[in-house]
Amino acid sequence: MPVSLLPFEKPVAELEAKLDELRRFSEAQDIDVSAEIQQMEAKIAEMRRRIYAELTPWQIVQVARHPQRPYTRDYLQLWKCDFVELHGDRLYADDAAIVGGLARLNDHPVVIIGTQKGRDTKSNVECNFGCAFPEGYRKALRLMRLADKFGLPIITLIDTPGAYPGVQSEERHIAEAIAVNLREMFRFRVPIVVCVTGEGGSGGALGIGVGDRVIILQYAYYSVISPEGCAAILWKDRTYADRAAQALKLTAPDLLRAGLVDEVIPEPEGGAHRDPAQMADRLKEAILRHLRELEKQTEAERVALRYAKFRRLGVYHEKTEGPASQNMASVRPSS
Repeated sequence: MPVSLLPFEKPVAELEAKLDELRRFSEAQDIDVSAEIQQMEAKIAEMRRRIYAELTPWQIVQVARHPQRPYTRDYLQLWKCDFVELHGDRLYADDAAIVGGLARLNDHPVVIIGTQKGRDTKSNVECNFGCAFPEGYRKALRLMRLADKFGLPIITLIDTPGAYPGVQSEERHIAEAIAVNLREMFRFRVPIVVCVTGEGGSGGALGIGVGDRVIILQYAYYSVISPEGCAAILWKDRTYADRAAQALKLTAPDLLRAGLVDEVIPEPEGGAHRDPAQMADRLKEAILRHLRELEKQTEAERVALRYAKFRRLGVYHEKTEGPASQNMASVRPSS
């Protein structure tokens, strides 16, 4: 299937069209133009590398939302991890926006839970465009409790614009479902590795986002609100989404500098959708590496360090003018 092009990739698309034309000409006329083809391929690769090295935050958001970007089920298939899916929250229904079950990563038994988007209209409607209902978070919680009971590490894959904000979610208490997940994830004794693979939207991401390690793909983002939502609030106009993306500091390097994530996983040239298999290998290697490190800790150490990790988030410094306060004072969230 041809890769869908993003607006800023137009120059690359024009060169690729010329390359295809040159190949067709070579075949039709039986003329050897392999040197010219190699030269053009190198030019295309260099142009793509340069474009992706200079992406703006808004362009990174577009890459994170690419319709061919690998989702949870894609990673499960590429990992060949003997995945056994478990359904339902045992309270209301089974939410297709969150996938979860037992798996084996390189003979390492784990529980994997992730958000799921669709590839077309039908599959997007089935999984509600990756926006989970309360029963999705309650299903995730059921599986995490199962993992904790049997001593299985938990891996979560996040790619969601956010939890579903409609009337049905409010009727079934979406805020309570996410809040309970946050509380319980701090208590689990098993290692938890959280991976932001695409969009990390607000509470919808946090509902399965508390972990000992939080890693993020190079062109994913993690934010308290979408750029469009932020623009609608601050400028009363969603067309200012590019300015909002810049202000939100939502890119992987920004998050790493702020201490909100622990590692940025490099993506293949042109994004994860260009080479899903390579991206899956890189992500699996990172997950297993973090799991090996976490398993060296005792259960008490893990729980204490996880709590301390999230208590540090949001710490900032104030500096007032004048000789009376030359030192910077740390301001931390209240207990």
